Amino acid sequence: MNDLIAKRIRTIIEHYGLTVSSFADKIGVQRSSISHLLKGRNKPSLDFVLKVVQTYPEVNLYWLLNGKGQFPTEDITDNIVEVQNDPISKVEPTTPQNNKEAVKIVIFYSDGSFESFNAKK
Repeated sequence: MNDLIAKRIRTIIEHYGLTVSSFADKIGVQRSSISHLLKGRNKPSLDFVLKVVQTYPEVNLYWLLNGKGQFPTEDITDNIVEVQNDPISKVEPTTPQNNKEAVKIVIFYSDGSFESFNAKK
């Protein structure tokens, strides 16, 4: 498993055109710790993983940890859909049946992340 995470770390380094030393400097860890990770001697700590994800927002946490998802993540602005001509957006709200009201909506994404929205009252 360490070698798979090491491969993903190498992918990040190569994607940004960095050296191992400059990558270590940018995320704020010892250069030797990166070397040990890449050679499979050490496992990445939670602190290390968080530093990578915080420094490089394009790095998907699930992808880094278990290879699921993608790197780099898609830019959210690429997924914005124009809704002006969308017939669904023109539907008038209806009265809930049986006096039921939605109180929360949860959207699950394919990368394992989610967003939840509470109804306004």
